[in-house]
Amino acid sequence: MHNAFTTATLAYAQGNPQPSKAAFSVLSEQDFANSWAEITAWKGYAPTPLVSLAGIAENIGVGAIHYKHEGPRFGLGSFKALGGSYAALRVLARELTSRLGQEVTLADIRSGKYAGEIANITLVSATDGNHGRSLAWGCQRVGAPCRIYIHAEVSEGRAEAMRELGADVVRIDGDYDASVILAKTEAEENGWFVVSDTSWEGYTEPPRDVMAGYGVMTREACEALDKAPTHVFLQGGVGGLAASVAAGLRQYWGDAAPRVVIVEPDLAACLFDSAKAGQPTNVAIQEETIMAGLSCGEPSEMAWEILAEEASDFLTIPDNIVPPTVRLLARPEFGDEAVEAGESAVAGLAALIAVRQNAGLSAKLGLDAGSRVLLIGSEGVTDAAIFAAIMAENEKGIEHV
Repeated sequence: MHNAFTTATLAYAQGNPQPSKAAFSVLSEQDFANSWAEITAWKGYAPTPLVSLAGIAENIGVGAIHYKHEGPRFGLGSFKALGGSYAALRVLARELTSRLGQEVTLADIRSGKYAGEIANITLVSATDGNHGRSLAWGCQRVGAPCRIYIHAEVSEGRAEAMRELGADVVRIDGDYDASVILAKTEAEENGWFVVSDTSWEGYTEPPRDVMAGYGVMTREACEALDKAPTHVFLQGGVGGLAASVAAGLRQYWGDAAPRVVIVEPDLAACLFDSAKAGQPTNVAIQEETIMAGLSCGEPSEMAWEILAEEASDFLTIPDNIVPPTVRLLARPEFGDEAVEAGESAVAGLAALIAVRQNAGLSAKLGLDAGSRVLLIGSEGVTDAAIFAAIMAENEKGIEHV
């Protein structure tokens, strides 16, 4: 095991979990049921693997590690394929229903019934890569124009993947949060429709749909397990993934739902700071993290409603433990199945390994030899050049390959 895990500096903040209503009211059981019925009907749908990392589990002293590998999802390489694409259909259905004065269903849209009208409805979003790719794919499937805003540090490989799906990609000089602002502003000026995975005052329906789409992944994982995990380590970002999974686990397992541990880069820890402040808190990103999909300084208010009630623990991790974790999955040392994963996918596993090198932190999280940990491997190889640099152990300048 790489010595970076032993020497890693992790910051810890305690949550104040009081499971109440948010896991059922912000995202209802019907929201998840609707997304399941729609997404499982899409051409090419198949559950993604829940990989047992028994070798790593034995090495670090936990009972089991279950890694939900989202790399194969719809050929797009990440869990985001479930959210942006589903939300795009829902936005189109609501807008067409309003314009036409009659109910337009998702099946109507998928069938091409309203292709002429859809060709005049532009959908936009800001992204670090995966959400935009999902939105572009969803728009391409139904013929809707798509405009994606990316920040300065998004790799060109990820930008090109969106262009290949027909998106008009706009790169700005600022960070992710600046790209969100520009997407909102230009959408308002041009009559376009924002399909974002983060919520703000007065904007909740598309982010709710995005999180509902992610519920397909959580349900697949739950149905593949014979009993509830004791812990789930969830990467942060704006909080949409973490909140959706936490709500889905609560709805599925009830009082037996696992302890929720939130993991973020120490360079972009808005949920960590929110936990310390007891309310949604923005952070200014001074330097981009290697975990591109988690480089977010402003939490989703809707996601925070759920996490404030469900999350027990918040951790930050340094960038230097990410490349060794990517390599450990791709070149297994302990007999596990090889998994090719992206930088943001391994945040939970990196944190888990590092925590188990620290007896005090393990005790705080209630981790021991009997713990069964669920991890969300949120992306596969979404940028081949970055993955190749990591595998070549070229840990400098990876973000800019």
